[in-house]
Amino acid sequence: METLIKEKWNEGLTKADNSYMKTRRITIDPITRLEGHGKIDILLDEKGEVEHAYYQIPEIRGFETFCLGRPAEEMPQITSRICGVCPTAHHMAATKALDSLYSIEPPPTARKLRELIYNAFMLEDHALHVYVLGGPDFIVGPTADKSKRNILGVIEKVGLETGKRVIDMRRKIRNIINYLGGKVIHPVFGLPGGVSKGLDPADLPEFKETAKEALEFARFTLQVFKDIVLKNDNYVELITSDAYTHRTYYMGMVDENNRVNFYDGKLRVVDPDGKEFVKFEIKDYLEHIAERVEPWSYVKFNYLKKLGWNGYVEDANTSVYAVAPLARLNASAGMATEESQKAYEEYFKILGAKPVHHTLANHWARVVEMLQAAEKIVELVNDPEITGENIRTLPTAVPKLGVGVVEAPRGTLIHHFETDERGILTKVNLIVATQNNSARIAMSIDKAAKDLIHEGKADDGLLNMIEMAFRAYDPCNGCATHSLPGTVPIVINIYDKQKQLLQSISR
Repeated sequence: METLIKEKWNEGLTKADNSYMKTRRITIDPITRLEGHGKIDILLDEKGEVEHAYYQIPEIRGFETFCLGRPAEEMPQITSRICGVCPTAHHMAATKALDSLYSIEPPPTARKLRELIYNAFMLEDHALHVYVLGGPDFIVGPTADKSKRNILGVIEKVGLETGKRVIDMRRKIRNIINYLGGKVIHPVFGLPGGVSKGLDPADLPEFKETAKEALEFARFTLQVFKDIVLKNDNYVELITSDAYTHRTYYMGMVDENNRVNFYDGKLRVVDPDGKEFVKFEIKDYLEHIAERVEPWSYVKFNYLKKLGWNGYVEDANTSVYAVAPLARLNASAGMATEESQKAYEEYFKILGAKPVHHTLANHWARVVEMLQAAEKIVELVNDPEITGENIRTLPTAVPKLGVGVVEAPRGTLIHHFETDERGILTKVNLIVATQNNSARIAMSIDKAAKDLIHEGKADDGLLNMIEMAFRAYDPCNGCATHSLPGTVPIVINIYDKQKQLLQSISR
């Protein structure tokens, strides 16, 4: 897809004197290298300075509504259809919500198999963003010709053999998901109280070999990042620049030692100074997270409920929080594995403080997480229980309410199901990672545009640098778009030849 730049004059009514003024608009439509669809509308004043930039998501998904009336057991398969890039995250969050719904714990082998498939997913999905979605901005260059800012440009820069290695390694890692889940895109794996398939001891040597290669690949990726990004002073200056910096709260899942955990744990929130604000069980999420809507997007905007909505502001007055790799590292006391912990320490040492508020540092944090995911895969395939035969505990409780959470590659993902006594869904609420990030993404787009566009000058490279403000979050707009209360609002405005509003019809 190609970035389109449209400059046009629109008539707008000023609040001050009801006179008409001219406003210049730059539209980036479609935005690129993300999951889902979106556009950016940038409004300029008469001097060509940015008044406001809007990150708009025009698509709509109705999953929360059309799941009602269906058996809850279908949710791991239904919600994996929300997105073809992150189906495993939805599948696992829904599976864990079913565990909660039926008040049941999976056997140790089943839990470890879930963690194995999930860490494999985290590793290959992060690799996708590092090399294909976000990577071109650094490997090829943020202002390079748009024909080069893609996977082909990356391969041209790093070499064909490296490109083959990336593709081959992602294929091998995805084979773990395919083996256990039956298929990669829409796995059939998680069940309430366990999983549908175990690991045959005869296949374990192949898993161990893949795990070994995966760890080497994660190490290689960290070195690539150091060589291409961290050794380039211009890139480091860009990452730490004010254009891509926001002081907000951060949320991520942690284990009992406050170490990063992708599969299970409590949610921990730290304030802009890095102090713990709250740490809570997922069943209590409604006490801490609130959702709101804006008229210019179908993505809902989350904020910290106890602070109230204070607008798109930073520092002490903000109630905006972030999720995803940057936030997970900020909200934790460290990583859960040896090599990733060393990378974590180097990350904060070089960036100089904790928490790190630089949005583009998400890319570096993502590579640190790749190391942990790879190390966890090695750990799990060498666990004697991984080939156990007890892979499910059958549920017996009467269902009522269940909440499940995982850390998706893009951040905290929550599935909340309520049913009648037969297990038929009466309520579904999905709080998706990009929805948690949506307020901060809106702030990032606005701030980058105001910092980069002056006197109305905006070439393709500069507009790509504005896109980098959202791309660092690796957003999935297909996952994040919902409507309240489940129907699409429509507004039709009818004007006369003089552009005077005659009638407004709405649903």
